[in-house]
Amino acid sequence: MRRSIIPHTRVHSLESLAPSGRANLTVAVTMDHATLEALKRGHPGWGLLASPHATMVVGFLHATFIQPNVRTMSQQELVARLDDWLYQIRLREGADVYPRTAAQYLDTWADAEHAWLRKYYPPDGDEPCFDLTPATEKAIDWLASLEQRQFVGTESRLMMVFELLRQMTEGTEVDPAARIAELERRRAQIDAEIESVRSGEVSLMDAPQVKDRFQQMAATARGLLSDFREVEENFRKLDREIRERIATWEGSKGLLLDDIFGARDAIRDSDQGASFRAFWDLLMSPERQDELSSMLVKVFALPAVRELEPDRRLLRVHHDWLEAGEVAQRTVARVSGQLRRYLDDQAWLENRRIMQLIRRVEHHAVALRNEPMDDFTIALDDSAPTIELPLERPLFKPPHKARIASVVVSDGTADISADALFDQVHVDKTELRTRIRKMLQTRPHVSLGDLVDAHPLQHGLAEVVAYMSLASDDAKAVIDDARSQTLVWHDPARGERRATLPLILFTR
Repeated sequence: MRRSIIPHTRVHSLESLAPSGRANLTVAVTMDHATLEALKRGHPGWGLLASPHATMVVGFLHATFIQPNVRTMSQQELVARLDDWLYQIRLREGADVYPRTAAQYLDTWADAEHAWLRKYYPPDGDEPCFDLTPATEKAIDWLASLEQRQFVGTESRLMMVFELLRQMTEGTEVDPAARIAELERRRAQIDAEIESVRSGEVSLMDAPQVKDRFQQMAATARGLLSDFREVEENFRKLDREIRERIATWEGSKGLLLDDIFGARDAIRDSDQGASFRAFWDLLMSPERQDELSSMLVKVFALPAVRELEPDRRLLRVHHDWLEAGEVAQRTVARVSGQLRRYLDDQAWLENRRIMQLIRRVEHHAVALRNEPMDDFTIALDDSAPTIELPLERPLFKPPHKARIASVVVSDGTADISADALFDQVHVDKTELRTRIRKMLQTRPHVSLGDLVDAHPLQHGLAEVVAYMSLASDDAKAVIDDARSQTLVWHDPARGERRATLPLILFTR
């Protein structure tokens, strides 16, 4: 089912994006005396309409920002444009009107009392720039709506109401049978229309219907640009709040980040935030952009539309949407960059504090190096704890009672030599380790067979067992049971001897 972008584009002020993530788009406006007095005193749009210079200010801002859809302008260029604007007015009205300079007017319009313009410094420049505030744009749009229109159409808006109601009823229908019935009804209508076209009966819109729908489309397209400016203002408020919290925060980093990301997630997950993401995903589709461009070209070629003399900038309105949306995305990127710089600064401060403590310890150590150490003896516990797991304790076993037989020992009668008791073989493991290290100096690994070839066995099987003991104690040695090797050595008493055992590799 297609998703319409018409009912999902209006993003209101930051206050409406409540932390609960909900925002009511149909809140009834209270027009009591107290509310109107508060708006009169504090709303910049009301102040612009009540200003004695409203005609000059509104005309200049509309011609400079809204009509050409300019998002931001440097101070130098804006001062030059306002100078030309004032010069033309003074030629008609007299040299005494609007006596102040263009730079003074701009600073006044951008101060906190008026807030008709936003003055700021871009991240990559040192020259101030100006942009309209959402309140100013709303006031100018309201004034533009007061102009008498040459054609007032109502059919398209009624059709839009029916279409929106149909989308809501179909999109919330949980009964599969009801949804299938509605789809079949629409399919029958489409089939009937196809048969009508095939038979030569083609129903076309008349000129009033085309004009009506074109005006509705143009108003909605321009309204989207205003919505983007308001979305950007919401993100700027979030950015300013984050900077204020970071500047005044005295707690831990975790609590600050949890607070910041919680507020940001509340805005992102609100109704307006979800609607903006859906609209942005739809707009970023290349197929939708191509479809929109082709349809705009066809519509502008219609005779009824040419009679309205429409603004040709509407042909690239989707490019203006993209440009306005990128500004909001860059504001989000600046918020993320601010958080990253905060984390880097906090890490640098913590490392600096650690280095200060280390330096202080070093200074104390140098100062006390010549002092007698008798009074500074400190008893330390073990460097590591002793870990005893309960499951490592053996189960209880009853003690074994040895059975001693009372047998009288008598002298033996066999004549056996006792030399075997004193004929012991000693294998020097230190010497074997030295052999292994020397051979590993010229190669990455060496096998036991290579060692025996280079250094023949002197003590037979006992020396082989010593090599295996070294391999089992060495964490870098490898004993591969899948492969085997055969060792050969000469025994003076028994001649040539052979032993087959797993492959043993000593590595560096």
